[in-house]
Amino acid sequence: MHALLLIASLYSLLPLVWLLTSSTKSLGDFSTTGAFALGGFHLWDNLGDLFAEEDGVFLDWVRNSLLYAGLGAVLGSLICAACGYAIAKLRFPGRRLLFAVTLAGVLVPTTALALPLYLLASQLRLVDTFWAVFIPLLTNPFGVYLARAYADAAIPDEVLEAARIDGAGELRIFFTVALPMMRPGVVTILLFQFVGIWNNFFLPLVMLTDPHLFPMNLGLFQWSSRVTQFPQYSPLVITGSLLAVVPLVAAFLLLQRQWRSGLASGSLK
Repeated sequence: MHALLLIASLYSLLPLVWLLTSSTKSLGDFSTTGAFALGGFHLWDNLGDLFAEEDGVFLDWVRNSLLYAGLGAVLGSLICAACGYAIAKLRFPGRRLLFAVTLAGVLVPTTALALPLYLLASQLRLVDTFWAVFIPLLTNPFGVYLARAYADAAIPDEVLEAARIDGAGELRIFFTVALPMMRPGVVTILLFQFVGIWNNFFLPLVMLTDPHLFPMNLGLFQWSSRVTQFPQYSPLVITGSLLAVVPLVAAFLLLQRQWRSGLASGSLK
């Protein structure tokens, strides 16, 4: 078991180590040094070239990725929490059918929805705009499923009834009573949302043609496709890929306490 865990850890960490070592290399160092050997410590030069390439378009990609993933994760997790709470704790006609449709949505791959989303965005004249990518990312059936399961286990019905007896409305009950009790679960959904949106590639590829609207992964992909003709893009792609990993690591480190407590609470309840 320990050997399997070690192999899995190396499989996960070695690409990151390769990014760290390769980002210190110049173009000539790739042919003269080993894969995991440090280069001539050209990291700062590579960063300067990265932010200066094509009039600093990489900064636009960073901003776009933070907007898509950051704002999308916050709003998306709030929407998922509200939907999951409503399905779990409110009684209304069609509740079971709505949950069944949500579960069916989990089974549909996101790539299969790209063409219908493109046609809808085309009819609304949203293609090649920020909203063509941002709005579809706010919906996540799996997040609704997680929120429903957590709300069902973490929120006692007696607490909701006491709030209603005190005269609180449903919106106030959700934001002041239910949402704080669901916080660990919401943080888990937020992490899933952030990682999923940050790594989302196919939807921006279909929707966007303006390079200034690209997220980081799509922009770096466009540069990587030029490496065979223009080798000078190779250090830029590697350094940019290293920077693209940093927000994901930071998000897990900052939210790991809430995330782990959410998993533990769910297992106990």
